[in-house]
Amino acid sequence: MSEATAQLLRQRFSVERLGTYQAAVGGDLDQAVALYEWNATVSGAFWITLGHVEVLIRNAMHQQLTDWSTRVYREPRWYLDPGRVLDERRHQQIAKAREQATRDSRQETPGRVVAELTFGFWPFLLTRTYDRSLWPHLRDAWPSRRLRRDVHGPLADLHELRNRIGHHEPIFNRPLKELHARALDLACWTCPATGAWIGSRCQVLNVLQTRPWTVRATPAPPQRRGQHRPARR
Repeated sequence: MSEATAQLLRQRFSVERLGTYQAAVGGDLDQAVALYEWNATVSGAFWITLGHVEVLIRNAMHQQLTDWSTRVYREPRWYLDPGRVLDERRHQQIAKAREQATRDSRQETPGRVVAELTFGFWPFLLTRTYDRSLWPHLRDAWPSRRLRRDVHGPLADLHELRNRIGHHEPIFNRPLKELHARALDLACWTCPATGAWIGSRCQVLNVLQTRPWTVRATPAPPQRRGQHRPARR
């Protein structure tokens, strides 16, 4: 890469953005651009896997909540909250999802509503707030996991990773191998066969083998419960 091109990218992508990568490679601009490109590549690989895991998880939770609401309240549309279990923020998110699901005069269906709920909606249903109200009805989505926090922790970490990728932020300094393992663990806990399918198509480990050199290879720990930023789509 020519020096002129590297300087142009530094100007167009901003000094602040590329500065993070320059610091990671000891100040060399060419290597910073190479790391920036690799960060985009590994983000893309993760994005595909996270998308599969998100759909699998939300559909599994949706099915458990549907069965519970139908059995207890004779109302399959659990998101209408017939038992008054959900907090106001969840009601707002559901109202927005219902509005988006019916735009352009489309008929509302549970599947469309669930598809419009953001990734951040689902980990919150696994917080301590719903330990007694929802977890007893959600736990069967993960037959091998009996503790709520065993599922919530990894799912919250993946939500944070998805937010960083969605906002084009650096993830090269995150524990990517561990996060990859958490994504596939969650998928296999939910459905072993589907988890195996997701894992067989995931390219994250292949991309990790091409990781450029950095000055400090110590990854930042994933943010845990209570440390997350406000949920973003």
